[in-house]
Amino acid sequence: MSDTAVLRRFNRSYTQRIGALDESFLGLGLPLGSARLLFEIGAEEAPTVQRLRARLGLDSGYLSRLLRSLEERGLVAVEPDPADRRRRLVRLTADGRRTRERLDERSERLATELLEPLSERQRARLAEALATADLLVRAATVQLEQVDPTDPDARTAVQRYFDELDRRFETGFDPGPGDDPDLYRPPRGTFVVARSDGDPVACGAVQPLDPRTAEIKRMWVREDWRGAGLGARMLRRLEDDARAAGYAVVRLDTNSVLREAIAMYERAGYTEIERYNDNPYARHWFEKPLTAPR
Repeated sequence: MSDTAVLRRFNRSYTQRIGALDESFLGLGLPLGSARLLFEIGAEEAPTVQRLRARLGLDSGYLSRLLRSLEERGLVAVEPDPADRRRRLVRLTADGRRTRERLDERSERLATELLEPLSERQRARLAEALATADLLVRAATVQLEQVDPTDPDARTAVQRYFDELDRRFETGFDPGPGDDPDLYRPPRGTFVVARSDGDPVACGAVQPLDPRTAEIKRMWVREDWRGAGLGARMLRRLEDDARAAGYAVVRLDTNSVLREAIAMYERAGYTEIERYNDNPYARHWFEKPLTAPR
């Protein structure tokens, strides 16, 4: 059986067994789409409509219809954000909170019933398999988007990258005064962010070194996303952007502590070279010629 056939069969089996096909999901009087939205609204305090769209990947018109339906049922309230009246906040009403509690209870009960016939070993196998499937499906569907280096998600991703370096480096990490954001802007540079459920989970950038050589910077993947190929995908995207900008060679540096990054660069065809910059944290320097587009 082909990979796509296996995935399609799983989708059919799973959606049937969790009640996704029922008009009233878990007997709450709501279809699955509305129940899922209600769950997300209650996951944080008054999310914006824009954040809900990004997290669920919903078309704005469809999301508006779902919100209107929940409002008519008295489960949510949509109101302007006092800090920025161009944005709308969504809150659960008292009835909405009670419905979400029932949603949690019934979802937990259904999960327990699905696991009940399985042995402890089978449950462990299923949990491991589903965790892997979840990560790989999210990695396959995550979007890599070129953004301005001052974009809030770009700043968030870079700060998380710096925080990790500070934890992992024996002497800590001081990013210094910061780079000129123009270095990461077209036509000679780029900054790319990968988002999942509206949250930045990876980033990377390209900046010029000379007319024919670019440098890859800020390569970071969130720790719980590693092992799903997102780092290699980000690296290929940055190489493609560098090639499109007219560069013939890319370089990068890294620290000995970042062993997983070094292994990825070597697999991707990078060759270790002599020091080419004054980065005080760098211990290894790599280079790769850019071939014609694949």
